[in-house]
Amino acid sequence: MPDGFFAGFGGIGLTAAAALAIAAVLRGRIGWGWLAAALALMVAYELALTGLYGAVRLPGPRSDWNWSGKVMAVGLSLAIATAPAIGWRRVGLTLRQDRRGLPGALVLSAMLVAVFVALALASPGEGADADTLAFQLTMPGLDEELFYRGVLLLMLNEAFGRPLRVLGAPMGWGALLSCLAFGLVHALGYEAGGFSLDPMTLALTGGPAVLLVWLREKTGSLLLPVVLHNFANSIFLLL
Repeated sequence: MPDGFFAGFGGIGLTAAAALAIAAVLRGRIGWGWLAAALALMVAYELALTGLYGAVRLPGPRSDWNWSGKVMAVGLSLAIATAPAIGWRRVGLTLRQDRRGLPGALVLSAMLVAVFVALALASPGEGADADTLAFQLTMPGLDEELFYRGVLLLMLNEAFGRPLRVLGAPMGWGALLSCLAFGLVHALGYEAGGFSLDPMTLALTGGPAVLLVWLREKTGSLLLPVVLHNFANSIFLLL
């Protein structure tokens, strides 16, 4: 098996372990069917994103970026979102914003844009070719927000509920689990027969993911998370 297999399924296993630990504390107040569906979806997503670890590749020009896997992953998320029990609106696939939550969401978005620009100016990049720029302007936000802050978050919310209100946004254990899963996919590695975890990468991906989840829940839409995600990925290439 390729190293990516162990890294990917290791992250799924750690997320599952965290979910079961939370379930043990909550003692039965869990939608077990939804939790099982969320974990199964993580497995399907891993296989789609990697193209069954290189066995499947969509036709197209050669690229250093995983266009094929990202397109397949987006297709999977859209197919799940289309299911009657899910629905695009519940996933956040809507341009409509919650008017009560939008002002606070826009304030946080403006602050994040300022931080990204400041960081990009402090560490100017070396530019990028058209393929790299096109990828970073589109695929990371479309794929990862639709999955982690969309379909996966919805399933985890159904499993654990959203009993808390954080600055007006309904949130629960599902938000933290989706952020953990997102952080692990970036920070957990496997090489030479052993796992490795980069705490800094985990913090730099899982931490901002909490803010993106809050924006998703505050506005009821994935629009701002997608835009901010792609902005953060591409601004360092442009400045």
